[in-house]
Amino acid sequence: MTEGNFVDYIKIYASSGKGGRGSAHLHREKYIAKGGPDGGDGGRGGHIILRGDKNMWTLFHLKFKRHFRAEHGGDGSSSRSTGHDGADVIIPVPLGTIIRDADTDEILYEVIEDEQEIILLEGGKGGRGNWHFKSPTNQTPRYAQPGIDGQEGWYRIELKILADVGLVGFPNAGKSTLLSVITAAKPKIADYAFTTLKPNLGIVEYRNHQSFVMADIPGIIEGAAEGKGLGHHFLRHIERNSTLLFLIPADSEDIKKEYEILLNELRKHNPELLDKDRLLAISKSDMLDDELKEEIKHDLPEGIEALFISSVAQQGLMELKDKLWQMLN
Repeated sequence: MTEGNFVDYIKIYASSGKGGRGSAHLHREKYIAKGGPDGGDGGRGGHIILRGDKNMWTLFHLKFKRHFRAEHGGDGSSSRSTGHDGADVIIPVPLGTIIRDADTDEILYEVIEDEQEIILLEGGKGGRGNWHFKSPTNQTPRYAQPGIDGQEGWYRIELKILADVGLVGFPNAGKSTLLSVITAAKPKIADYAFTTLKPNLGIVEYRNHQSFVMADIPGIIEGAAEGKGLGHHFLRHIERNSTLLFLIPADSEDIKKEYEILLNELRKHNPELLDKDRLLAISKSDMLDDELKEEIKHDLPEGIEALFISSVAQQGLMELKDKLWQMLN
């Protein structure tokens, strides 16, 4: 799938259906010249409904259809016949989707479960027919209620990827390579910064047929929280990961400084991210001998456990999976 097919932000217009009119019909048939009121109720207008779909992972299907209008309710008719309800419009969205009011930016709903349905806009109620208004003093009411108008508005739909482990690191730290080695994901890999332009998800197979989900978030740079690089656009995907795996290459000039910069960008974006479990992996460690590893250990940041791994040489990967599984459970 190309980068253009990953869409995690969309603005849509939605309007629910108007309720049908109640009928003001008076009963007429042979031998009954002046029957009473028998006008039926109008049907309700169609709802706009959002439904969670675990098989979707992007909002690409909404890219070219951004206006959604539900059907109006049918009018009531004679013999107390109720009008038909307007057809609902169901919009499937991936799990992890949040819905905001486009004007106020307020978060209205979150979709986090498969088949979860949220009524974004309710259809208008149908009007009541004239038989509801019959009384001893008014036995032939010749009026009925009109249907209630539907609702409408602009909404922002955003996707925050649901994954157990989020990969955090600078561009070219080896995140895509790690994901491609320990999962079946096929992210784009090349020797230049910002190769990854969209988050990639992969399922990590663990012991005894167990598994967990890992997400490769596009590289963060200093100033990402202010919108530099691609970081600002993708930092929100880290918010739903329960564990953060920091990846810093062994040939980095200053591992401790890189870690502090990454941590600071997360703090500026959302301080709650620092409450998540964190693990540090030193990638590209196949170029290190035992003596160099001991030297590097003395300069590692404090307060976080560190592992030496190599995706290419398949070193330390089982140990990494064991540690992540332990943290997740």
